[in-house]
Amino acid sequence: MKARFEQINPKQESSFTLLQLSQPQFALPYHFHPQFELTWIQKSSGKRYVGGNVANYAEGDLVLVGSNTPHCWLSENDTSDDSAQAIVVQFTIDFAGESFMKIPEMVEIKNLLQKATPGIQIIGKTRQQVIEKLASCVTNKGFYKLVGLIEMLYIIALSEDTRQIDTQFAATNNSFSESERFQKVFQYLIENYRNEITLDSVAEIVHLTPTAFCRFFKAATHKTLVEVITDFRINQACSLLSNTDKPILEVCFESGFGNISYFNKKFKAITGNTPMEYRKLFVE
Repeated sequence: MKARFEQINPKQESSFTLLQLSQPQFALPYHFHPQFELTWIQKSSGKRYVGGNVANYAEGDLVLVGSNTPHCWLSENDTSDDSAQAIVVQFTIDFAGESFMKIPEMVEIKNLLQKATPGIQIIGKTRQQVIEKLASCVTNKGFYKLVGLIEMLYIIALSEDTRQIDTQFAATNNSFSESERFQKVFQYLIENYRNEITLDSVAEIVHLTPTAFCRFFKAATHKTLVEVITDFRINQACSLLSNTDKPILEVCFESGFGNISYFNKKFKAITGNTPMEYRKLFVE
């Protein structure tokens, strides 16, 4: 399964799309679309992928994703019918009309959307303010729903409670064709990082020689393929160590490491703790 373009068509009675999701788990593959996307995770935990960044997410996660920025949320351990819940707003740059972003009163929101390519995580008091507005948008209709979206974007635009998620990916993601190529690679890594991955197999996905692929990948991520795969595996290990009581040897192999000594060495180098020390951080 490769990274895919997602076609989003808002309903005729609305200039943007608002979705209430309630399902057993979030499993939509790594994807992209021209619309900006504001996602509030109400219930679920797992891995969030935005651009080239991989991070743990949990209930309350609030993220604004830029136009054509690849992303996905993948649940872990969600099982019941409503284990994964979220509210998602998807909108284009001209959702309020082609000239709307050109008026002086919209300059802050316009600047926000121009900076959204790396993905923006909203935290602190701003997160609570936006969540309250987002919850109201679910029940609002017509004009008031539109005003609610503008208010949310304005609150985020003025706030300092924000973090850009992957500035390196944004800086190198200038070409749509290159973006599409990177998405194919990243989707493959998401699905296979627990298994053995060879340079030849990844280069073949995007029809490049291994040498050309290494140049392309380093330019896009500022890391080697091995470093990115290791990051994926360490993130998986961190999740298992903090959320399960599985033995460290089992965590090692389940995360894609084939050697416990190498796992311990890389884990310590990247996190600053041994796996055992890391696990103790989450024991009350």
